[in-house]
Amino acid sequence: MDREELLKVRDRYDREMRRDAQPDAAEARVERVGAVVRQTVPGLGWNGVLWSDLDEETADAEIAAQVAHFGARGAGGADGADGVEFEWKLYSHDRPADLGDRLRAAGFVPEPAETLLVARTADLAALPVEPPEGITLRVVTDEAGVDLMMEVHHRAFGTERPRIRAQMLSLLREEPETIEAVVAMAGEVPVSAARMEMRPGSAFAGLWGGGTAPQWRGRGVYRLLVAHRARVAAARGIPYLQVDASDDSRPILERLGFGVLGVTVPYVWQGRDASAR
Repeated sequence: MDREELLKVRDRYDREMRRDAQPDAAEARVERVGAVVRQTVPGLGWNGVLWSDLDEETADAEIAAQVAHFGARGAGGADGADGVEFEWKLYSHDRPADLGDRLRAAGFVPEPAETLLVARTADLAALPVEPPEGITLRVVTDEAGVDLMMEVHHRAFGTERPRIRAQMLSLLREEPETIEAVVAMAGEVPVSAARMEMRPGSAFAGLWGGGTAPQWRGRGVYRLLVAHRARVAAARGIPYLQVDASDDSRPILERLGFGVLGVTVPYVWQGRDASAR
C-alpha cells in the first residue's frame, strides 16, 4: 500500500476500532464520555481509553476525569480505595502533541512502544506457507487449548497472563465467532501460539498474542500462524489484518507485506497508591 492508501486505512481504523469500538468481551462496556471513548470491565478484563479528541485546553481535564472514573473502581468492579489499573492507548497521530507528557505528569507509566501495522487479508491468505517439519496446528476451542496457549506464553515471554486467559475463556464461552486461536504443536509440546479477534461488521481483524518458544524461533512457525489467521479472516470477508507489533515481530511482518500506520504506546495508571508499591 502506498502512503495515500495507508492514511485512508488509518482513518478507517481510527473510526471503526477506536472511536466506534466494540467491547472485547461480553461483560465489557464501551462508552463515549465527552471527548473520550473508554472500555470498563469487571474482574481481569482490559480497562482503558481507546480514543480521544483533545487539544491543549481540554486534555488535562479529560485525563483527570478518566483517573477519577477508574480510580473509583476496585479490582472487582466495585468501589475501591485504590482504583483499578487502566491503560490509555496513545497513538503517534493523537493530539495534542504533548499528550504523552501530560499523561506522565498525571501518574501514568509508559510501556514499550509498538508499531501499528496493517495488511490486506487477501494478500497474506495467498502466501505459500507450509508447516515446518514436525509442526502441526491445533485450533483452540476449549479450556485445555487455552492452557496450552498460556504454556507457550510462559515459555516465550517468561510471564503469566491471567487476564488473557480469562478473556479467552470468556470469548470462547460467550462469543466464539469473534475469536480464532491456534497453537503450534511439536508432537505433544506447544511451541507457538497466537489469536485473532474479529468484531462483527469490522473491516479489521486484530492479530494478538503471537509468541514462540526460543528454541523454535527462526523456523517459520510465526509466519505459519499469521498465514493461518489470514485465511480464516479472508473466508469471513474481512479485508484487513492489524497488529500492534513489537520490535521483534515488526521485521517479520513487514517482510510479509504489512505497512506502517503509526506507533502506539500504552500509558498505564496503576492505582492511587502505585508510587508506594
